[in-house]
Amino acid sequence: MKNIPFSPPDITELEIDNVVDVLKSGWITTGPKKKEFEEKISAFCGTNKTVCLNSATASMELCLRMLGIGPGDEVITSAYTYTASASVIDHVGAKIVLVDTDPGSYHLSYDKLADAITEKTKVIIPVDIAGVPCDYDRIFEILESKRKLFKAKNEIQSSFNRIIVLSDAAHSFGAIYKSKMVGSVADFTSFSFHAVKNITTAEGGALTWKSLGEKIDNQIYSLINQLSLHGQSKDALSKTQLGSWEYDIISPAFKCNMTDIQAAIGLGQIERIDEIYKRRREVATKYYEISNLNFITHASDNFTSSYHLMLASVKKGNRDDLILYLANLGIACNVHYKPLPLLTAYKNLGFSIDDYPNSFEMYEKEITLPLHNLLTDDQVNYICDSIARYEFENV
Repeated sequence: MKNIPFSPPDITELEIDNVVDVLKSGWITTGPKKKEFEEKISAFCGTNKTVCLNSATASMELCLRMLGIGPGDEVITSAYTYTASASVIDHVGAKIVLVDTDPGSYHLSYDKLADAITEKTKVIIPVDIAGVPCDYDRIFEILESKRKLFKAKNEIQSSFNRIIVLSDAAHSFGAIYKSKMVGSVADFTSFSFHAVKNITTAEGGALTWKSLGEKIDNQIYSLINQLSLHGQSKDALSKTQLGSWEYDIISPAFKCNMTDIQAAIGLGQIERIDEIYKRRREVATKYYEISNLNFITHASDNFTSSYHLMLASVKKGNRDDLILYLANLGIACNVHYKPLPLLTAYKNLGFSIDDYPNSFEMYEKEITLPLHNLLTDDQVNYICDSIARYEFENV
C-alpha cells in the first residue's frame, strides 16, 4: 500500500534559507520582507499595490471594512464555497445573500446573481473554485445593467458608482483570465497562502486591486495596513527609527498582519513559481489522459486556471464509499465543498439547502483527488487504477 498525502507543502532549501536569514536579521515581524513580497506579488499580478495579511479571510474582511460595508448592506456570494467567503459578510454586519450554482457547475449562477441584486447590494464575492476563474466579463455586464440600483454610501463607493467585485481568489493565484492575471481582473482580489495552497507562507493572504489612481491606491494601502495593526498610524518598523516612537490609534481595529518570517517563505515560493505550476499542469494532464472521471476543466480559450484542486464527479457507486476505499489504499482525498446551507451556522441564519438544489447535486458526487507538484506519475497511475477498480466492483 502506498501513502499519498492530499496536499503537502513543497518547501525547499531556498525557503528554509530565506527564513533563517530573517531569523538572523533581528527583524522577524512585519517589515522589509513583507514589503518585498508585496512588490513581487504586484509585479506578478500586474497591479500597482498589494497588501499582505495573515489570511485571505482577513483580506476580504478588511476590504469590506475599508469599503464601508456594514449593517443595512447586502453582499452576494456563492452557496458552493468555504465559509470564509460568507463569514466575512456577517463579521461586518451586512446581510449574507447566497446564490445557487447552475446545473453541472461549481461557480455561482450568473442569472441567479442578477436576480439577487437589490438597492442594498454593495459587493459581489464570486469564488474562483479550484483555481478556475469565474466569468468576470459576465459579472461586470450584469453589474453595469444594475448600475441604477446602486446607491453609494461614501467616497470610495462613489468612485465605482456601481456594485463592487471582491474576488475570492483563495484558490487562483497564478490563474489567467482572458490574458490578464487574476489579481488584476476584479475590482479587488483576495488570495490565500495557506499551507495547502499552490504558493504558501504557512498562513497568509494578500489583497490586490485595479488601480484607482495613485492617491486612492495609497489611501487604500495605508488604511488596510492600519486596520491590520490595531488602527495604529505607524507600523512597528517605522516606530523603531530613532526618535520616531510617537504614534496614534486611528480606530480600535484588528491584528492580522503578515510577518517577515511568513513573507520569507513566500519570496522563495514565488521565485520557484514556474517550476511549481509546470508540475501541477503535468499532473492534471495525466489525470485527464488516464481517468474517465468527470473532471473540472482547468483550461479553455478564455482562461488558464491555477490547477489548485482536482475536482471530479463520481460516476459509479457512492462518493463517501469511494473516499473510504481509497483511504484504505493509502490515498488521501477530500470534498470541496459542503454547500454553506448544509452547515449549522448557516442553517441558524435561516438558509435551507432546499433552495440550492444545484449546489447540493454537485456536492453529493464531488471528490477531490490529490493534485500537487510532489506527486509522481506512478502515484497518479496508482490513484486512477484504484478508482477504476472501485468502479468495476460497483457496476
